[in-house]
Amino acid sequence: MFRQMLRSKIHRVTVTGTHLEYEGSLTIDQDLMEAAAILPYEAIICSNMNNGERFMTYAIAGKRGSGDIVLNGPTARKAAVGDQIIIFCYEYYAEEEIKKHAPIIVRVNDKNRIVSKG
Repeated sequence: MFRQMLRSKIHRVTVTGTHLEYEGSLTIDQDLMEAAAILPYEAIICSNMNNGERFMTYAIAGKRGSGDIVLNGPTARKAAVGDQIIIFCYEYYAEEEIKKHAPIIVRVNDKNRIVSKG
């Protein structure tokens, strides 16, 4: 049996932009994506700390070191610039894998710079 478990999350990043006319997705600073082991075009779930919205989209790599967190397409309606969101990435694990599994938790400061990873 496989169970869907949290693989990684980026905790409380600040939305830096929205782009409604884009095709869709969430642009994430490439440094943050790598720290959380999120690949371009991988499915992610986001939760907005300011309004309670929760939505699923996919990640695209933003400029490395930029701190960019940009909601594109319809997701641009789910948050405003300055809102804090949590980005979750899940994976299926076998029962034996779960016993030694620990998710990656990336914490950032108010500029979306990594302050800890565990």
